[in-house]
Amino acid sequence: MSPPTVIPTTLGPMRRLHAPMWLSLLLAACLGGCGRGEPGRDFFPLEAGHRWTYDVSSEWEGSPPERESLTLQALGEHSLEGFDGLDGRAWQRHGDSGVDYWHRCDETGIYRVASKSEADPQPQPDAVRRYVLKAPFVVGTSWQASTTAYLLRRRNEFPPEIRHSHPAIPMTYTIEAVQQKVQTAAGSHEGCLRVRGQATVRLFADPVNGWQDLPLSTREWYCPGVGLVRLERSEPASSTFLVGGVMKMELVSWQ
Repeated sequence: MSPPTVIPTTLGPMRRLHAPMWLSLLLAACLGGCGRGEPGRDFFPLEAGHRWTYDVSSEWEGSPPERESLTLQALGEHSLEGFDGLDGRAWQRHGDSGVDYWHRCDETGIYRVASKSEADPQPQPDAVRRYVLKAPFVVGTSWQASTTAYLLRRRNEFPPEIRHSHPAIPMTYTIEAVQQKVQTAAGSHEGCLRVRGQATVRLFADPVNGWQDLPLSTREWYCPGVGLVRLERSEPASSTFLVGGVMKMELVSWQ
């Protein structure tokens, strides 16, 4: 049985707390109301009523693939006044993993400002803007956001998940392609952005290889009018002390 795992995106992690499968935290709102002409709004719909269901498959080295579904829904714009460290209004998204996210958008792009798991008494503010998509939406635009090792784990230590010892790893995201066509179970999507995230985490691989910088990579596709339609995550290990894995998430339905 594989451990509970986390789905990583530029939006942040998403986690389903029950075993045996995994899901984690996902997924931004405008100050004073975000007009439809704001950058990124079309690639990341914010209005209440939207709903996305994804098929998620994960595979660790030496283990058979596992599958799970994840549903997210947009709950509209709400005030954050009264919560510690937060003010103004933001657009809320809820995942059936039990995690909520609040986003804003302005001329710089779409970014997350807070998140809340079932264990949190109130929304937890992000220390800095956590961009989902940064303007301008052209090839080469890049930004940084923290990630962690969602799939890598140690073979013979407890807890095995690397994310407990390395909770915040800087990842550089770059828009690497535009006007992409993507086919998913939910249909054909055109005019999409493809975002690539790259990071490394330094770990003791084994006595032969010693300390190594292990790559963490992600690719995300955002399509006009729909939002995130596909995500691929890779965290290889090639080590006797560590286990790596891959994860794929694809949109199967939306409204």
